[in-house]
Amino acid sequence: MAGKVFFSVSMSLDGYIAPESPEELMGQQWMELQRWIFPTRFLRENLKLGAGGEEGRDNDIARQTFERTGASVMGKRMFDAGEHAWPQEAPFHTPVFVVTHEKRDPWERPGGTTFHFVNDGIESALGRAREAAGGRDVRIAGGGATILEYVNAGLIDEFSIALSPVLFGAGIRLFEGVDAGRVALEPVRSEPTQRATHLTYAVRER
Repeated sequence: MAGKVFFSVSMSLDGYIAPESPEELMGQQWMELQRWIFPTRFLRENLKLGAGGEEGRDNDIARQTFERTGASVMGKRMFDAGEHAWPQEAPFHTPVFVVTHEKRDPWERPGGTTFHFVNDGIESALGRAREAAGGRDVRIAGGGATILEYVNAGLIDEFSIALSPVLFGAGIRLFEGVDAGRVALEPVRSEPTQRATHLTYAVRER
């Protein structure tokens, strides 16, 4: 049985998931946005930062998101930003399918991550990711424009938002341009922690 297609992002209280400029990634606002995950044991383990880190629900949620993911899909903008920022052992540890117009051979990294470049559309990328996931879930990793394409195409089953107590004022909005006339949401879970509120919704066609 095929797994679910989902996305999981951190979002500011005013609806932004990233700064407008890729040069601002890893800046102060983005670091505040992701503050809930930085202290976790899971993040330290995944990035090979050594022992330590906090347990608790933030850690559990981060680990569960990673463990359910059999393959990921991302847009070219996210890949371009991460190509030089990710460590040599990229943090995905699964096949990753990059939606792009570029033709490029697969890029294999240590630790189980291989980036595959798909230039015939989002449905093709998803089909290849489903096959690679082997029955596990497929995560649409980002960025915002790619997530929105999948939402508007009716290809998302579920999503989670870590709502962080920070305001951006400008940047990339998660749902800017969403086809609200065809998307209905069903609440699945709402769980506050000290650093974020974790919201999960099932997506249905309206």
